[in-house]
Amino acid sequence: MTPTAAAQAKQGPFMLRDRLKDPALLREACYIDGAWVGPPSFSVNNPATGMELAKVPQLSADDCTRAVEAAERAFLAWAKHTAKQRSNILRKWYELIVANREDLALILTSEQGKPLSEALGEVDIGGAYVEFFAEEARRIYGETIPSPRPDARLLAIEQPIGLCGAITPWNFPNSMINRKVSPALAAGCTVVLKAASETPLSALALVALAEKAGVPKGVFNVITGDSRSIGKVFCEHPAVRFVGFTGSTEVGKILYRKPPSA
Repeated sequence: MTPTAAAQAKQGPFMLRDRLKDPALLREACYIDGAWVGPPSFSVNNPATGMELAKVPQLSADDCTRAVEAAERAFLAWAKHTAKQRSNILRKWYELIVANREDLALILTSEQGKPLSEALGEVDIGGAYVEFFAEEARRIYGETIPSPRPDARLLAIEQPIGLCGAITPWNFPNSMINRKVSPALAAGCTVVLKAASETPLSALALVALAEKAGVPKGVFNVITGDSRSIGKVFCEHPAVRFVGFTGSTEVGKILYRKPPSA
């Protein structure tokens, strides 16, 4: 643990925004189509003290549909970016995560409750996902397959599947986001992420850094709200081509019974 982080860990009750080096990372709005939207309506509390840290929007299914449609519009342009262009943007996002690791860890610890040393480790792991897929973006290769006919050649190319919906859990609110989002962006997909209601502040901080890194509007969207209604949109909207979920078995069964539209 760094001296600064150790000093923060020893302090008592606090206003989270006042403790951040960059207070702009504490967001109380969702991010849709390159804009911060939604009135703060439900509280995010420190699980150790019960203290309110911030308020975030309670978005509806209609709001989720708006985010999905924004990501659908952004998909073609993002997919046409070269592998190098996507790699460079992801690399910049990774560098911003590293530069803001202490703020990200403090936000994570404050809303989730794990020790600050573990939060710093999670931020590092989350950043490592982004770094890895920033490099892998340049290596999305196709292949030549031996043909059974002498007058034919078989080629396989890899292309982005389209819009990806992502639902992440409360217990790893940084690393599980980056684990899902960075490979999707590297491949040329767009994303709508539904953050866990208990720990949405880490997600909003990460997308704020992604915006700063140059991720185009509509490519990476983060929403908060009712899991059931948002998950229903993910499963039924025809633009959503893939759903990545980490969470409870109960919710997983619901999603499994409603596969994404073909």
